[in-house]
Amino acid sequence: MPSRRTDVCPGPLSRRSFLTTGALGVGGMGLGDALRLRSLAGETSVEPDTSIIFLWLPGGPPHMETYDMKPDAPSEYRGEFLPIHTNVPGIDVCEHLPLHAKCADKYTLVRSVAHEFSQHGGARQRFLTGRLPEDTVGFVNDAPMAGSIVAKMRERLNVGVPNYISGTNAAGKKPDTYCFGSAYLGPKYGPFNVGGDPSSEKFEVKNLGLNQAVADRLDDRRNLLLGFDALRSEIDSSGMMHAMDSFNQRAFNLLTSDRARQAFDLSQEPESLRDRYGRHSWGQRALLARRLIEAGSSFVTMVMEDPYQSGLRRIKNGMFNWDSHANLCHIYDDARVRLPIFDRAVSALIEDLHDRGLTEKTLLVVTGEFGRSPRVSVAPGRGGGGGMQPGRDHWPQAMSMLLCGGGMRHGQVVGSTNRLGEHPQSRPLTPNDLLATVYRHLGIDTEFTFPDHSGRPMPILPFGEPISELL
Repeated sequence: MPSRRTDVCPGPLSRRSFLTTGALGVGGMGLGDALRLRSLAGETSVEPDTSIIFLWLPGGPPHMETYDMKPDAPSEYRGEFLPIHTNVPGIDVCEHLPLHAKCADKYTLVRSVAHEFSQHGGARQRFLTGRLPEDTVGFVNDAPMAGSIVAKMRERLNVGVPNYISGTNAAGKKPDTYCFGSAYLGPKYGPFNVGGDPSSEKFEVKNLGLNQAVADRLDDRRNLLLGFDALRSEIDSSGMMHAMDSFNQRAFNLLTSDRARQAFDLSQEPESLRDRYGRHSWGQRALLARRLIEAGSSFVTMVMEDPYQSGLRRIKNGMFNWDSHANLCHIYDDARVRLPIFDRAVSALIEDLHDRGLTEKTLLVVTGEFGRSPRVSVAPGRGGGGGMQPGRDHWPQAMSMLLCGGGMRHGQVVGSTNRLGEHPQSRPLTPNDLLATVYRHLGIDTEFTFPDHSGRPMPILPFGEPISELL
């Protein structure tokens, strides 16, 4: 095993030249130290050119208002919305997803995934790790999220952008907020988080930021990019790069690389395409995901919560995430705002992946942690005085999701639920079958093990088979 190098830069960096590493720093450890530790496993190797885009819908989207309509069920089950036909005979989606309906030949719906965890924390851990969580309520993972597994397995891959990236509403969001934690793999395999609204002209990638003295002078995207150029030039001309060991050079190269700064710059996209995705956080986040996987990132998770942003007025009975309990929101009023934004962003990403020839390289997964209760509940709205309103509760016994790409078959539905949308009727699947499909696409052996906190060897996935209908 290579020994640790001791020849480090003999003098401190000036305040002007210091580049902070943001979320990539681990406690008191700099990015260069993290890369040095990772390198002990061996030299850089060539990894398969495959990737995952994971659109995460926290709270649990309603399967019977999106991808698994039940028009023949009693009214207290089917709800207010009607199904519409798609361009694939036999496949229907919600009337508020008309753009989905035009491209159903380009994706697959899976309607028969189920599990047993009805609390958000337990359900997210169950879904994202492939294991039964010890804490069925909390959000701190017992096992690594799939993205962290990918970051570990591809830790020697160095393409100039982080291998595992997440996008959330705020830069300060911690991985545990969504059960994105890396558990016993260690925090250095957590996501590089990009917070904020990419549709805003003031959007900047704080985790690729400069020191405060420089950042204070950067008040728009153009100046941010110029700041990267100036800093890179200053570092190179000073000879400082030569004084640093290769690991610190790699850290600086990552944080100031042309590939990274270009990948995060949405202004390079045609205005018409940005409009197609929607000038909203969700749409621009989906577009950013496509740019990041094109730049070489292996696993990009974009969170779609809170539709009431990017200048959109919040309705009184709307909801922050997809947790559409009757006492929290009016599920239909909220969906009339939420679904058109979702429809535009997801359908644009699907068509863009196809148009750019990325459907062999990239697998898109669109899902939340569970579905919603088939029977509509009614409760008083929040704050009192709002009257009774409809909603749906947590329901892990049935859920739907969308998949696109991965070299897989499209224009089909895998599995079904019973006539009331209560549980799988055909082809019952678990979250592990989806994760097995993800790992197969990435070329990752799920029997590979990592030691947990007690030293026990833990396989990447304890059970589950790739979904054969997709292959």
